Amino acid sequence: MPLEIERKFLVDKNKWSPNGQGTKMVQAYLGLAPYPTVRIRIAGEKAFLTIKGRSETIAHPEFEYEIPVDDAQDMLKMAISSPVEKFRYEIQHEGFTWEVDVFFGKNSGLIIAEIELDSESQDFPFPDWLLDEVSFDGRYYNSYLSLCPFQEWGNDMA
Repeated sequence: MPLEIERKFLVDKNKWSPNGQGTKMVQAYLGLAPYPTVRIRIAGEKAFLTIKGRSETIAHPEFEYEIPVDDAQDMLKMAISSPVEKFRYEIQHEGFTWEVDVFFGKNSGLIIAEIELDSESQDFPFPDWLLDEVSFDGRYYNSYLSLCPFQEWGNDMA
């Protein structure tokens, strides 16, 4: 079974800024917890259907399949949540690939960096532009942001 092992961090806007265009992504959900999460994503000129299983750790089962963009656009209309819109930038840092998501729309102002690992205990170098780890804070999952956008959070939540 394919596993995604991922850690998430907030990004210091004073130490990191986008370099290049990034890939525009729009995604929404057809199914959410407590059931498996079912996501539709259009990323640039490609589209994907992703099914993620539940987990209490940073590792969870994930199945992802490329689908026709036209199908994805139709599926987005069936979403049970608002779309999450972002630009994704791939950053190489000391042999590791970071995906930095700069959100816009209802989640404007939020920047999250993710790193995929081979194991939950794998060490990796921390870029100086990372802030707090939010891997276990469900508010920073895209599925949560589709229901409770960052722009609607009170000051006590951010």
